[in-house]
Amino acid sequence: MVAAGAYVKRSTLPACAVLLAGGRGTRFWPRSRMRTPKQLLNIAGRDTMLRATMRRLQPVLALKNFWAVTNVEQAAGVRREMRGVPPTQILAEPIGRNTAAAIGLAAIHLAHEYGDAIMAVLPSDSYISDTRRYRKFVRAAFDLARAPENLVVFGIPPTRPETGYGYIERGGVCARPLGIPAFAVRRFTEKPALPLARRYVASRRYLWNAGMFLWRVSTFLNALKQFLPATHDALIELSRFIGTSQYTARLRRIYARLENISVDYAVMEPATRVKSAFRVAVIAANVGWSDIGSWAAVYELLAQKPGANVSSGPFHAIDASGNYFWSPKKFIAAIGVHDLVLVETDDAVLLCSRDRSQDVGKIVKWLEQNRRRELL
Repeated sequence: MVAAGAYVKRSTLPACAVLLAGGRGTRFWPRSRMRTPKQLLNIAGRDTMLRATMRRLQPVLALKNFWAVTNVEQAAGVRREMRGVPPTQILAEPIGRNTAAAIGLAAIHLAHEYGDAIMAVLPSDSYISDTRRYRKFVRAAFDLARAPENLVVFGIPPTRPETGYGYIERGGVCARPLGIPAFAVRRFTEKPALPLARRYVASRRYLWNAGMFLWRVSTFLNALKQFLPATHDALIELSRFIGTSQYTARLRRIYARLENISVDYAVMEPATRVKSAFRVAVIAANVGWSDIGSWAAVYELLAQKPGANVSSGPFHAIDASGNYFWSPKKFIAAIGVHDLVLVETDDAVLLCSRDRSQDVGKIVKWLEQNRRRELL
């Protein structure tokens, strides 16, 4: 049982990774479906996104220290991908309640298991090219997060005025864990319009918010108690049933009461705005990060040079350029087409211009509205 503020004191806190693995990845339809979402697909290499996330962390953490939060539909697939991780550490939400609730669910389980621990909360569907540097930053962030009341976030130095990400405004250096500079966070900002994004990038004070957080379990639960008390109290109530025969029923009943809000809005933003004991720091992690949020992003990641055609299988192109083809079982012949996305599965074909690939989610909404469940 976890009581608010009551945690086992340890001289050495265990370090754990909590992978958020419950998203649907609608912009990767038709490959991404309800039971096989983006994180369970090999979008950018041989490994699935989830397996790749684990592999780059395994030199830092043992398999026994991995946890995941997913949903009921995807839990079996996540367990298959996370071979070697105890099945009890794959936590399935009965309904989606956004990231504050998902992280809180993991936090009460970690508190039940360890008393207290350092938790790295990480998306399971990001791409990172410089894995060696990434692990160096992770070790430094674990060291910084060890101190009570420290909330640590990774920020990505922007390479363009992106309007699809939130930004973090950094202040001066506040710590140097393992020699890596960490900056005090002045504020978190919403996704900006293009003119504002340009000013952010030009100022060199802003970083992309990659959704990677590190803190002690006790620190996060204390922050949840201050900024989201109803959700905190409901989770503490749920924690009393972990490991009992009543847990599943209580989870379904209690989870519906949790607020549907992201951890950014619920905890990180108020921690920088209101007077509190929490210290928010950002580490500028130049690690070749991409959230790979669309088929166009996959093309940009895999294209060897501008205008190259990228294909998952055999193809021949005549007067064709800038195309992305996913059709591993069929030969593709492309003539006179440019900057297209073509994705073929057994029951569907997607064809769109690369610059409209962000709109694929609209197709999924149409399928939902028209009850085409066989295609979801």
